[in-house]
Amino acid sequence: MIFSSISRAAAAAVLLCTVGQARPAGLMSQVKRDNALKFDFGGEKIRGVNLGGWFVLEPWITPSIFEATPDNVIDEYTLCETLGKAEAHNRLHAHWDSWIVESDFSEMAGIGLNFVRIPIGYWSVFPNDGDPYVQGAYDYLGKAIGWASNHGIKVMIDLHGVPGSQNGFDNSGQRGDVRWTQGGSVDQTKNALNKIRDDWAGHDSVAAIELVNEPMGPSLDMDTVRQFMMDAWGNLKSSNVAITFHDAFEGVNSWNDWGSGMWSLLLDTHHYEIFDSSSLQLGIDDHVSTACAFGSSMSTNNKWTISGEWTGAMTDCAKWLNGRGVGARYDGTYYYNGQGSSYIGDCAGKFTGTVAGFGEADHNNIGTFINAQIAAYEKADGWIFWTWKNEAAPEWHFQNLTAAGLVPQPFSTANGC
Repeated sequence: MIFSSISRAAAAAVLLCTVGQARPAGLMSQVKRDNALKFDFGGEKIRGVNLGGWFVLEPWITPSIFEATPDNVIDEYTLCETLGKAEAHNRLHAHWDSWIVESDFSEMAGIGLNFVRIPIGYWSVFPNDGDPYVQGAYDYLGKAIGWASNHGIKVMIDLHGVPGSQNGFDNSGQRGDVRWTQGGSVDQTKNALNKIRDDWAGHDSVAAIELVNEPMGPSLDMDTVRQFMMDAWGNLKSSNVAITFHDAFEGVNSWNDWGSGMWSLLLDTHHYEIFDSSSLQLGIDDHVSTACAFGSSMSTNNKWTISGEWTGAMTDCAKWLNGRGVGARYDGTYYYNGQGSSYIGDCAGKFTGTVAGFGEADHNNIGTFINAQIAAYEKADGWIFWTWKNEAAPEWHFQNLTAAGLVPQPFSTANGC
């Protein structure tokens, strides 16, 4: 999950530039070599959920894991470092064993989902000497792939955290500096991807592998990032999976001139409208029009394009959403790396643990926003919601949102744009 969004002005510009434009002709000729892929990318819409907070911890998804720890425990790295490997092993194995189970996959299939994106950290695939992380999540990944197969769901394995952190967010495993691409971190990343390829690319349910989640392009040498993507694509190109890459916050339409001759490329962009003050001030109509404009922009790309993360939330009020101890922009309590925020509205009542806690206005607006986003992203090749479940952030809890009627059923009836 990224702490970024599109501004109101940018949304207006996107809308002016994209309304009425058709999807480029000849799309498949560039990016699809043959028919050996396990999903009809570009034909069938991807409709999925992320299994966030399972193999890569985020304090806001499972605050109960972090609440009994000192304030310096802000991510999976510091959790394991502080608890020590024995205790971290016990707690994490209990979490892996219970957070997602096979009945979740049965429920997903029952509501029409056809994809899951499963984030995993490099440390679960190829740990580095000296890392405090504990192992075992990779074995549970195997269980998840089997459960997906049992219920007719395709899997995207997402390398969500890489050595040195590709974005400095807690969702990379270690919050702080962006040090990926330094030292041997790129080669270590490719080694992890190659193991994922060797172990899982041949499985009938594994339809996509994502090279790295949310590399922070503005903080990285993009020539190095693009070379990594080309090299990693070369290692996976014969694996009959969609080779997925994030837009690195360079802009969803910035990759059309890249990748000529590289088949089976799937572009992943993440769209949130809550991680800057201008977006937080939007009313529901502007939130909807911004999402619809973004979907139109996605649809002009010459590669398969999905919104691989999005949410029903219109505030950043969920506890620790911006990081443990950081606060929320919406109520003016945000403070991180010398940056603060100004009060926009009251977060009281926004933390409610279930959808049942929504007031009537929030209930209607969140349902409207979700409906619009599904319609928007299906102008391109589909969507994967962040996330299937969490402990105390109901706008982000797809399982509960669907049960409460805030998600259109079937998904094809979404018409918010």
